[in-house]
Amino acid sequence: MPVNKIKEMESENSGSSYHVPVLLRESVDALNIEPSGIYVDCTFGGGGHAREILSRLNKDGRLYAFDQDEDARVNLPDDSRLVFIPHNFRHLSRFLRLHKVAEVDGILADLGVSSHQFNEPTRGFSIRFDAPLDMRMDKGAEKTAADLLREKNAEELQYIFQEYGEVTNSKTLALLLADQTKHAPIKTINDLKSSISSVVKGNPNKYFAQVFQALRMEVNDETGSLADLLAQSANVLKSGGRLSVITFHSIEDRLVKNFFRQGSPTDVVSDPIYGIKTLPPFEAFNKKPIEPSKEEINRNPRSRSARLRVGVRRMKNEE
Repeated sequence: MPVNKIKEMESENSGSSYHVPVLLRESVDALNIEPSGIYVDCTFGGGGHAREILSRLNKDGRLYAFDQDEDARVNLPDDSRLVFIPHNFRHLSRFLRLHKVAEVDGILADLGVSSHQFNEPTRGFSIRFDAPLDMRMDKGAEKTAADLLREKNAEELQYIFQEYGEVTNSKTLALLLADQTKHAPIKTINDLKSSISSVVKGNPNKYFAQVFQALRMEVNDETGSLADLLAQSANVLKSGGRLSVITFHSIEDRLVKNFFRQGSPTDVVSDPIYGIKTLPPFEAFNKKPIEPSKEEINRNPRSRSARLRVGVRRMKNEE
């Protein structure tokens, strides 16, 4: 699957909004909301999915919303049923325990980058602006994309560009960057674009988008965070609870599909003695991912490559 070009595009009708939620109805409908239940929004962002969940809860319902980006706080509704947790969703179990929540009825995660993050030049996510090469979703995190380029060797960079950006000439690109950073640091977006201009293949904007996606995913350990979330979801969801995950590229979608199918994002889980595959904790609600309608894509081009997968937590005594 080609890298998602629309991650570098603004919605035509988003205006000044923080983020336009994708597959809004589909992802929340899939949670099968119990009005007095407890739910988790792993990626609060602009609050679109959270508001839809809250609209279906009664006064006894609760929503715990995670977001590691401090900017998301500006979108918090004045609603006592919502608890905001300003941390990465990979710490799901830890913070639910701190709030004395043993089990929840449903979890929703809308992965990727918000429109706000792409449209804020200083964050360094978009190829459209010149700014420090940052790309941290959590602005308090230690390493930026500039740090990554300075510290990684050619072999490590090749893996990043190949696995996370699907860059066709990842080895050539990695060797070039490793050599250039020996002589001068690459500190800004324009520094990076000019440094690699000689090895660009095909459409420059698409190529730069692939490179930026790869660096962003490594800086924020996006696949590692997703794997942690998936593993923990099996422990915190009630039997029959739903996990609703929206992905934007094949790497994340494959992890979610594998997890629902075999209980692990990457490796098949087998019995150590008999070699029999154990029953995975989730049953896939939809065998094929749910995609946006033509109407949604027309309203919001960023939704074009969104894919929704939903898993239903098996009865825990079945495992």
